[in-house]
Amino acid sequence: MYRTAGAAPPAPPSPSPVTADDLDRAVRLAAAALREVPADGWDDRAGTLEWSRWETVEHLGDDLFAYAAQLGSGGSPPDGNVPFAWESRRPGGPANAVHADRAAGPEGLLRVLEACGALLAAVVRTTSPDVRAHHVFGASDPEGFAAMGIVETLVHTHDVTLGPGLPWHPPADLCARVLARLFPDVPAATDPWPALLWATGRGDLPGRPRRTAWRWYGAPRAEDHDHEPDRSAAPAAAQRRS
Repeated sequence: MYRTAGAAPPAPPSPSPVTADDLDRAVRLAAAALREVPADGWDDRAGTLEWSRWETVEHLGDDLFAYAAQLGSGGSPPDGNVPFAWESRRPGGPANAVHADRAAGPEGLLRVLEACGALLAAVVRTTSPDVRAHHVFGASDPEGFAAMGIVETLVHTHDVTLGPGLPWHPPADLCARVLARLFPDVPAATDPWPALLWATGRGDLPGRPRRTAWRWYGAPRAEDHDHEPDRSAAPAAAQRRS
């Protein structure tokens, strides 16, 4: 390819969109990794969280369910969550609408996770890209909710597998797509998985302070990629409810 001297180099290609297939892949890989957690380790603390491994996976399934509900409502109400009754089963535990039956054991818990992931993927596939649904960090579209679900899946699986030292290295291409979609403030020329851990306050990047608070930017691409994201909101741990 030739260009005249002094001409600007061609623009880099736009990152490929995040899809429901990406979400399916993330949940499938996470469930396989989580099946390696020792049977007697589910009540131990998950990484640096204040929740147990069981509670963390239960919370992850609840996240995926809640994102599906937000999209499935067709963006109504536009300024709030679908009013399920979220409750915590102990002081300091996650407030969920979805709880797995403890009698079904870890395999039952992972079936709940897989079902919630499949629900969100189905809603992403069948919802018009023009739909905007509420999230505490700003309204987003089906692609944005798919990306949020993937981030929740990847980083919470990291939390759960960290203690027992289980291998968890999600695919670089998957991490790169959700970084490009939700974290425009993360340097692009970095290894995507360590960059995602840094972006969510779980790791270090050379030359950058470790994050103690963080957020993502879910505004649809057409509405946000032509200008800097609005960083006026205070950073917070990435949760769908404030």
